[in-house]
Amino acid sequence: MNSESLSAQPPRTLVIASRESRLAMWQAEHVRCALHKLYPSCDVKILGMTTRGDQILDRTLSKVGGKGLFVKELENALADGRADLAVHSLKDVPMQLPDGFELTAVMEREDPRDAFVSNQYTTLAALPAGSVVGTSSLRREAMLRARYPQLVVKPLRGNLDTRLAKLDRGDYAAIILAAAGLKRLGLGERIRSLLDPEDSLPAAGQGALGIEIRAGRPELAAWLAPLHHAATAAAVEAERMVSRALGGSCEVPLAAYAHWHDGALHLRGIVATPDGQRVLTAQASSPAPDEARALALGREVATSLEAQGALDIVRALAAASADGAFSNPSAPDSA
Repeated sequence: MNSESLSAQPPRTLVIASRESRLAMWQAEHVRCALHKLYPSCDVKILGMTTRGDQILDRTLSKVGGKGLFVKELENALADGRADLAVHSLKDVPMQLPDGFELTAVMEREDPRDAFVSNQYTTLAALPAGSVVGTSSLRREAMLRARYPQLVVKPLRGNLDTRLAKLDRGDYAAIILAAAGLKRLGLGERIRSLLDPEDSLPAAGQGALGIEIRAGRPELAAWLAPLHHAATAAAVEAERMVSRALGGSCEVPLAAYAHWHDGALHLRGIVATPDGQRVLTAQASSPAPDEARALALGREVATSLEAQGALDIVRALAAASADGAFSNPSAPDSA
């Protein structure tokens, strides 16, 4: 039976597995609404779950299992049939999915940029020397240190509401968050300015939602196919290839961002040291790439970064983390 005949038979019930943070539940509800429009008679439910990644807040992700901690329980629900699909912020999804699972749809991207949030200042450049800026991301930290060495960068933990509360009580002069998370939760008014990708290159997949299912369910893949946005998928596939090729993890300040312009996909990648003292950049473009060309584009940028010594940075950070000399307690978060 082909996918057209499968998709012609609407599903009766679908269960979405989701983390229970407010942003993750918004994302699951967003998918549920989209599915209701496609299949009005379908009963779409959300199975909220607290993952180990949400529970472990005092240790580095690399020490306890990496980004996979944020999706493992959701994948268990897919494997045992409690859920049909899981909704993820692609920025937080490991570059290699476990055997038996597939990323079947990538939805149209929200704003991928980083956002400057402050109650007193309008831009990073307006911050006085010595101002404390909060971020949960090594990528953002490295770029802040490289461009604004006069500022003090400190870790910022917690979910989106917790981070904003810390700003509001004066712990930070400003914080850097993903614009997509703020906009999705109706908090766009908190954004004082958006950071140009030239100044703060987004993480691979930032702003995009991915839908994961158990492999071997062609009928489910067919039902979800209308949610797939090919242009976004090509961009994030190229970005994720950069990270995959370089062995990127939450311990490595690595950024990759692809955008469409005049029918071509333009990809830029960065690998840096956490102190911002060394920043490697590479870029390339490809006309109207399909999946294979998008992957090739990502490999091209990764190869260019490798030639500049990116793997030396990655290995050094991995060794420092293993020795306990370097610690990044931040956790992936859509903001």
